Amino acid sequence: MGKCVDIGGQAVIEGVMMRAPESFVIAVRREDNKIVVKKDRVKIDSNRIFKKPFIRGLIGLYNALVLGIKALNFSAYHAMGEGSEKVTKKEIFIAMFLGLGLGVALFVFLPLLITDLLKYIFPLIKDSFLVFNAVDGVIRVVFFILYIYAISFMKDIKRVFEYHGAEHKAIYTYENGLPLTVENARRMSRLHPRCGTSFLLIVMIVSIFIFSLIPKDSHFLIKFGSRIVLLPVIAGVSYEVLKLSSRFKDNFIVNMLIKPGLWLQKITTREPDDLQLEVALVSIKEALGENKEINEELIYV
Repeated sequence: MGKCVDIGGQAVIEGVMMRAPESFVIAVRREDNKIVVKKDRVKIDSNRIFKKPFIRGLIGLYNALVLGIKALNFSAYHAMGEGSEKVTKKEIFIAMFLGLGLGVALFVFLPLLITDLLKYIFPLIKDSFLVFNAVDGVIRVVFFILYIYAISFMKDIKRVFEYHGAEHKAIYTYENGLPLTVENARRMSRLHPRCGTSFLLIVMIVSIFIFSLIPKDSHFLIKFGSRIVLLPVIAGVSYEVLKLSSRFKDNFIVNMLIKPGLWLQKITTREPDDLQLEVALVSIKEALGENKEINEELIYV
């Protein structure tokens, strides 16, 4: 088998979205057990600046957000009969704005506020900005883990986490050069170093170091505002860290660094059943242009 192309995915409602370099595929299982497949070409930007380190992470994150919203909307329509099959640019913008707003409030503003209040109880937090940022970062990570753990008990989220596991198993099957069958995918790990969960955890850790650049005597609003301004920098650096961790995952030191992200995936992924694996494999085959079989269960839209 030749060199694998980079491929990533996302679990959606009763389905999986897969993204190959030039294609974007959503596969969703309907209530009648048929699998709805939507495939689009992805526009490749030839501008070299967008492929530069750090900048490529921001472009990739933006594309992932846009495609992710489209995939979730499509899956809700076909799996649950909710929403509409197509989403407008205005709806994408509103969804991104609300999602990012909630994330900033819960994982930036609230940890910073709590840390700022704690400095009046613990003088060391006030005297050392390194300690201040460490406490702020730890609170942020704890909030993130508690949030993920809390939503994991929701019935619909459990199903999404099972499809998340199916997505990883399908990608691992491809990366190991094995035929894309349910039998092969079933044996694969559901934990993957390039997962978005690991990326978010890396963001939390990288932010501790970058936020340390802000003068310790700054006003609360300046600290908060600078955290918003520096988010693109953090995202760009975190993307490069994630790429390196995937490339050198067999290195002992790198392996130890990616362990926390893999541990967290034990919450955000669940063992899928064979029907869920089938959906993930349909999605990755379509993304790679390898689905040559005639399957009466597939409906192309």
